[in-house]
Amino acid sequence: MMGEVKFIQEEDVRLETTRARFSNVLQRHGKLTERLSRDSDKMIFERLQKEFEAARVVETREIYLDGEQWNDGLLATIRERVHMEVERKAMLGDPNILPALDFHEKITYKVGNKVICCLEGARIGIQYETSFAGEPCEMYHCVLESKSFLEKMTVLEHTVPFFLPIREAENEFLSSNAMKFIDHVGELLQAYVDRREQVRLIKELYGNQIRELYHSLPYHMIEFLLHDSDCKVIVSLRYADLVSVLPTRVSVLAWPMHQSKKSLTGPATLSRKDSGVSGSQSDPARLSYAEDALRTMSLPEAYAEIVLNLPEAIKQAFPGGNSP
Repeated sequence: MMGEVKFIQEEDVRLETTRARFSNVLQRHGKLTERLSRDSDKMIFERLQKEFEAARVVETREIYLDGEQWNDGLLATIRERVHMEVERKAMLGDPNILPALDFHEKITYKVGNKVICCLEGARIGIQYETSFAGEPCEMYHCVLESKSFLEKMTVLEHTVPFFLPIREAENEFLSSNAMKFIDHVGELLQAYVDRREQVRLIKELYGNQIRELYHSLPYHMIEFLLHDSDCKVIVSLRYADLVSVLPTRVSVLAWPMHQSKKSLTGPATLSRKDSGVSGSQSDPARLSYAEDALRTMSLPEAYAEIVLNLPEAIKQAFPGGNSP
């Protein structure tokens, strides 16, 4: 019996070593990804930011759009304006054209978290302003171009993170519904920032309780371990798509600490009540209340709900066992 206990202890050590190595690989991957994309993205961002600022300096009007005011007709008008501007500048190069033609109204449109303006060279610029909990976060840019008013627009350049599918959105929406493309990119960016900031906030508030937190680059897959002296809880979140801010697939599983060792050295004392948990004593308990909270609340709010009710949930799932 003592030999079996020693074997389990050695297996635990090997498992923890493997998990630590895997965590280190993920951290190195994240840092490398950031370093590879940071410099080029920063240069594009700074250049486009200056161009947007210059366009807004010379604007004659700023129009705020709401609801039905933002539509395909307005976008067609914006496209017409950028091509008219190109033609106007070409005409101004002709000495026979009167200087009075130099007057041209420059309008910037503001709709939701988007600022839309006409840029030089028949380009339409969209600046996306993201936020979290009412506080401003990063700005992103997308520049659309078309050779003529009759040709479809294309994405010329952007500062959208490379792991968000802007090219897929371009292929799906831009040729048939440019307004939907512009809105969809805004939704992708805001949802990404929202998910990222939720993770940042739980690390800031509960970092001493959370172990081994992993996430994908767009934060649409998140896993972390809640570890205290009485139990281990593994939380796994999956989001149906990249515009979701609440997870659609949630799993929260709990194990009493040293459960497997106790089952070798004494009688099996763990049992289950009717609490949404099934299986034998060696199985983890599924915490349904925690899963419900994660589906309906932001991650920091749900985390607080989980921790508050965890002791009672563990007692119900493992009565007579290693509960708080």
